Amino acid sequence: MGTLARLLAPLAALVLLAATSTPTAAAIGSDVTYTVRTLHFAVAVGPGGAEHCDIVGDMYTPSDVSRTHRVPAILTTNGFGGSKDDQAGLARYFASQDYVVLSYSGLGFGGSGCKITLDDPDWDGQAARQLVSFLGGEDGIAYADAAHTQPVAGLDYVVHDPIDHAGRQDAYDPRVGMIGGSYGGEVQFAAASVDPRIDALIPLITWNDLSYSLTPNNTDLTTGVTSATPGVTKLTWPLLFFFEGAVLDSAEGFQYDPSRVIGCPTVTDQLCSDLAESGTLGYPTTDTLALLRHASVSTYLRQIRIPVLLAQGENDTLFNLNEAVATYQTLAAQGTPVKMIWQSWGHSGLTPAPGELDLTNPDPATQYEVARVVSWFDQYLKHGPVDPYPAFSYFRDWVNYTGIATPAYGSASSYPVGAPRTFYLSGNGALVTDPAGIQPGTQSFVTPPAGFPTSASGLDAFSANIPPDENQPGTYAVWTSAPLASDLAVVGQPTLDVRVQAPTAVPSGQPARQLVLFAKVYDVAPNGSESLVHNLIAPVRIADPSNPIHITLPAIVHRFATGHAVRIMLASGDLNYRAGLASAPVTVTTGNPGQALNLPVTTG
Repeated sequence: MGTLARLLAPLAALVLLAATSTPTAAAIGSDVTYTVRTLHFAVAVGPGGAEHCDIVGDMYTPSDVSRTHRVPAILTTNGFGGSKDDQAGLARYFASQDYVVLSYSGLGFGGSGCKITLDDPDWDGQAARQLVSFLGGEDGIAYADAAHTQPVAGLDYVVHDPIDHAGRQDAYDPRVGMIGGSYGGEVQFAAASVDPRIDALIPLITWNDLSYSLTPNNTDLTTGVTSATPGVTKLTWPLLFFFEGAVLDSAEGFQYDPSRVIGCPTVTDQLCSDLAESGTLGYPTTDTLALLRHASVSTYLRQIRIPVLLAQGENDTLFNLNEAVATYQTLAAQGTPVKMIWQSWGHSGLTPAPGELDLTNPDPATQYEVARVVSWFDQYLKHGPVDPYPAFSYFRDWVNYTGIATPAYGSASSYPVGAPRTFYLSGNGALVTDPAGIQPGTQSFVTPPAGFPTSASGLDAFSANIPPDENQPGTYAVWTSAPLASDLAVVGQPTLDVRVQAPTAVPSGQPARQLVLFAKVYDVAPNGSESLVHNLIAPVRIADPSNPIHITLPAIVHRFATGHAVRIMLASGDLNYRAGLASAPVTVTTGNPGQALNLPVTTG
């Protein structure tokens, strides 16, 4: 298992089943027994299907299936740096519940050939489409060996649908859903966009727009998380991806595809050069934006018309909650059945809460998220009872409970929830709730040259235990509320409206000359210690600093306790981002109600 796969351990089945080419029997309690067999799949991908790849996968088959007892199928694959083995616990559980499960290693990972293309529909989507055909009974796809000399017939024991979701008949149309996390989440959208035979999706902790994930800009948004202005390059997450995909996997995959160690290993040459260029420049070029967005569901969400259960992490500095919000709201607006879970864990906090999730030993009776997954698939793949859960659920870490995590989850019939609570920026460095209390004043600071970091927080891609965020004096402006008279529960996306004066950062269409700032929300304890809420940061690249700036911060679920205070900061640099390249003096002058922090507040 690769470095990033280990970081995603909660999503992986940590007790792996040693699948071989020889079927092996297993069982869970009194549930259905099943066999496991490793297969290889010959797929044609890329423009015109010109690229031929070998995919390795494990087939989990319930022992009671036959042509007269057909069952639904589940297709699942790994996160970045992982393999087919990572889904073993999940596959074992669903096979024991009378589902056929095919767990496969995505292109460029875990023994599968060809290069990594970031879940591009033309590559990873088309590869998954051919696996769906095999599940539906098509021959000439599966083999018992990597050389593709020992053919394995398409399956004849998976339930067939009379028509697909485009209203067409297909001889190889299985009843099939997909589940997976992170990289294994986005591939579901890629597959569904090119294959209307797929029936349900459960993408966990994945992206909406990869240009936001890797080069975010939390202002000048056009739709969802997509900005009209190029964003700010993340440094540590792409570095980890490059090390995992371009270095470790190239060595591990040499025996399967020697060409992957030539040039830029495992990842495509364009992706390799674009990531390096963005890291150097501090912003994505037009070509990089096009590449990242082509591999993003934000570009083709209109093609997703099947039920989607989204699960996103409250502790996630890679794919934050705003990505799920963007996907959820677009799907809901176009009438696609969709529900959304905000779970406690994510890429930046890897341990689920007790009674929330354990995919090593899934149990819907004791694990909230497993119960959600089972209910979703039972409705849409087995045509069982209607899923009874709410459209929006969110984990509240301040709720005490024992057993299953259900009591810790708040719920609503839709998103967003709550009502805005406005804190106005006052000139004395205060956040005030009464417009009459706003005082005029000025705060000034200087952005560093060459994107130098001005905070001493840890590297968020390499540690879930990030040290306290400490900012150098003279590099930020900050406003703090009075101690709260009662608890303040925030669920959703805070926003900040502010105006700055930066005389040397003139309006420019050249990203290198534009002002870059970082907005951050802190919880300040009565003793004065502050904590950056979930370590989330909102980078903003400001095309025209003479205009008002509206910033949509990453969504949070957080309770500010009685006696604590709310703090908002505008900082000039951060260790995990390539900040602005030119040093610039910045002044924030307050004294009017147009500059404010808005928090979405709920009663629980």
